[in-house]
Amino acid sequence: MVDENEVKGTVTDGVGKLKDAAGGLTGDSSLQAEGKVDQLQGKVQKEYGDLLDQAQDVFEDATKMVREQPVAALGIAAGVGFLLGWLLMPSKS
Repeated sequence: MVDENEVKGTVTDGVGKLKDAAGGLTGDSSLQAEGKVDQLQGKVQKEYGDLLDQAQDVFEDATKMVREQPVAALGIAAGVGFLLGWLLMPSKS
């Protein structure tokens, strides 16, 4: 599923490329720099959208696993809780 951020990032990147090209053709270094900034912003926004999609997929997979295998999920949660408690327990020297 395409995230809204991915679409906006693609548009911002495209606009940046146009500004960069126009600035290069006209000799306007300010417009060219603005275009490069827009390109970078668009790429970051696309990556953010992609990460959100990946996080959503992981969440859906985890939810499905918990519904299908609640005992296994409970065992994993207990094991992780025990491990975190052991790691975070202050040492008695």
